[in-house]
Amino acid sequence: MLENKLGITNPIELAEIEEKITKKKAIELFEKGILSSFEVGTFKGLAEIHKYLFNDVYEFAGKIRTENISKSNFRFASAMYLQEALNKIDSMPQSNFDNIIEKYIEMNIAHPFREGNGRSARIWLDMILKKELNKVIDWSKINKEDYLLAMERSPIKNTEIKFLLQNALTDKVSDREVYMKGIDASYNYEGYNLYSAEDLR
Repeated sequence: MLENKLGITNPIELAEIEEKITKKKAIELFEKGILSSFEVGTFKGLAEIHKYLFNDVYEFAGKIRTENISKSNFRFASAMYLQEALNKIDSMPQSNFDNIIEKYIEMNIAHPFREGNGRSARIWLDMILKKELNKVIDWSKINKEDYLLAMERSPIKNTEIKFLLQNALTDKVSDREVYMKGIDASYNYEGYNLYSAEDLR
């Protein structure tokens, strides 16, 4: 159970409120043009996204975690070496599709925040793709189980995740529907599916 600014002590209630608040904020990022003010392809830019999404819920929004975390049997980067890992990720190239996805995979391995890494990083990834390739991912075209399995395997073999993401690329970089469906898909990957983005407008 994560400590939160709302004083919620029931994890189910927290998940519901967190989804509602942060999904609204994700919509604002697009509709108010806030994303264009964030750095692209750096940890600073990712932290700006994370802080905007989660600041109303968690004190740690936008801050590097100080504890070690894991998911299933995978341990993310040690908190002790996290800053060093993030510096290396910042310096990774992002000039083509392969570079960009490799950078995204490394950021996922780093998992710099206590919670909300995936949802923030997928927005961050789309910002890089938009800037460098004038493309974004239509996340609604990627099956949840396929995506999660490919991401789980990506530190060892990245061909699956590259294949999935490449086949979901679109040049509709400013399309509202693509973005909103993408937010819903992104949240669904993490088990948050009570509200649709359209419902929260």
